[in-house]
Amino acid sequence: MIASHPAQSASLIPRTLRHANGIKLRKAAPRTQQAEWHPSKKRADPVSILEAQGAHRISALLPVRYARMAVSPFAFLRGAAAVMAADLAGTLTAGPKVQSCGDCHLANFGSYASAEGIPVFDINDFDETLPAPFEWDIKRLGTSLVLAGREAGLADGSARNLARSMAQSYAQEMAHLAPISPLEIWAERIDLSAAIAGFQNKQARKKVQSLLEARLESARKHFGLVAEDCGTPRLTEKPPLVVRLPEQDAAIRTAFARYIATQPPERAILLSRYALQDVIFKVVGVGSVGTFCAIGLFSTPDNEVLLLQIKEAQTSVLAPYLQPSPFHNQGERVVVGQRIMQTASDAFLGWTHSCGTDEADGETGNLSIGQRQFYVRRLKDQRLAAIGAEFAQVGLPDYALLCGRTLARAHARSADVATLAGYLGGGRAFADAIAGFSVAYADQTKADWKAFCAAIKTGRISTQLSASPSKESTSQKQKS
Repeated sequence: MIASHPAQSASLIPRTLRHANGIKLRKAAPRTQQAEWHPSKKRADPVSILEAQGAHRISALLPVRYARMAVSPFAFLRGAAAVMAADLAGTLTAGPKVQSCGDCHLANFGSYASAEGIPVFDINDFDETLPAPFEWDIKRLGTSLVLAGREAGLADGSARNLARSMAQSYAQEMAHLAPISPLEIWAERIDLSAAIAGFQNKQARKKVQSLLEARLESARKHFGLVAEDCGTPRLTEKPPLVVRLPEQDAAIRTAFARYIATQPPERAILLSRYALQDVIFKVVGVGSVGTFCAIGLFSTPDNEVLLLQIKEAQTSVLAPYLQPSPFHNQGERVVVGQRIMQTASDAFLGWTHSCGTDEADGETGNLSIGQRQFYVRRLKDQRLAAIGAEFAQVGLPDYALLCGRTLARAHARSADVATLAGYLGGGRAFADAIAGFSVAYADQTKADWKAFCAAIKTGRISTQLSASPSKESTSQKQKS
């Protein structure tokens, strides 16, 4: 990763000089020009971009993905990371790069428990992570806040202010981090309970605190996925999106076994206390729908449960516009990116791959595991992880500030912090520009969403699930 992060060599220069260099960057890339968004005359049709992306996914599940995206402009943005990546590639950048989330919208922030059991707030999705210009994550986050604000019924000015306050919070946090040591930066984390206590809206603070307590209790009960009434713990089906795939069971188990075999000795000792008892297929997210994802239930002889998730990793949507990733396995790319950006990463993070044949996949679009690359992690409590989106519903202004602060901390772990702080400055120029871009791109997203909905009406793309995934997979197998 050293070659992927120029900030690492630049950081050997005293921070006062790097801060001055950041100020100089304003001449080549004026902060006011960060507001500009002008679609290229050669801009690709957004529906065509989504269709091309869908060609590499499980076609039986694409109607689920498209139906979720059709709900609103914000829902469309969540699934259209590839569209925005192509657009961001043509925008102004000042030069500094960071380990980028790649799909930085407000619903990809959330909570999870640290190794000590403390709920922390952070970015929680890294499927698209790559080293990229620092502005890209900020602009995508700002756009999502404007769209969410509009969806919540806010006036245009109030929706714009969400993006402005987020960007200002980002700049202030970067200024706070700039003079402290790299070790201190890497140790910084956001305690969720403390962050909630700092919310300005008292009503939102009270609602969010009770919501967090309920979510933590859900996490202790394995999220309702485990049935223990039959003696040995088993995963429960919730058709059509959580189903058993008997024909893929062996391949999933083999991929899990390969993951375990490549773990470091200390992790292997812990995992040796558990045996894989059950596996199940699960449809996840909005942007991830159509990728292969399964849950493995591991248990001890005393029926103590560990849930691990194996999730397909495809090439990042940012990849066509950046230097090639140094990792051959896309799962490793995701894992390394997450470890760089998160203060308290999952101890079970790892990667693996399957060795099946891919030919039938491309022709039938069934749920065959095929030749895929995966990352592995502890199963996210979706209700706890999604708590960020629910925070947003009760207190968007406070949430915007928290997301800006959180993104700055995530970027600071790989960034040349002093240079960034110098470029951003202490005024409102950068924040105002991000607000302007966010409003303009929110308008673009709404137009793209309308074109997308029109494509559904004409039948160009379908939102009708023809059969449950498990049935389609079985029928395709019988035909072959």
